[in-house]
Amino acid sequence: MKRFDLRHLKNDFYDRMLELLDKQIQDGENAIIIFEIGDFENVQKSADVIYEAGYTLMNSIKFTEVDWTLVIKKVAPEPRVVEEEAKEEVK
Repeated sequence: MKRFDLRHLKNDFYDRMLELLDKQIQDGENAIIIFEIGDFENVQKSADVIYEAGYTLMNSIKFTEVDWTLVIKKVAPEPRVVEEEAKEEVK
């Protein structure tokens, strides 16, 4: 497990986060990423970026009043279930 502090990048941390995951994390290994929240939009966008890049978001929590922490595993994520498909499975 490796920890990366990307707070200094403010809202422009996505490319660096993916670069670190690609080059510094082994398959199956976890990474802890810390970034400055800034706009809360960054929280959802980071989850989307991680999923689209093919990694699994294990945890996403508020670290302090201005910082957010992500725990990411370098394994393929489970497919997202569309809400309608989930309703059909319940029936």
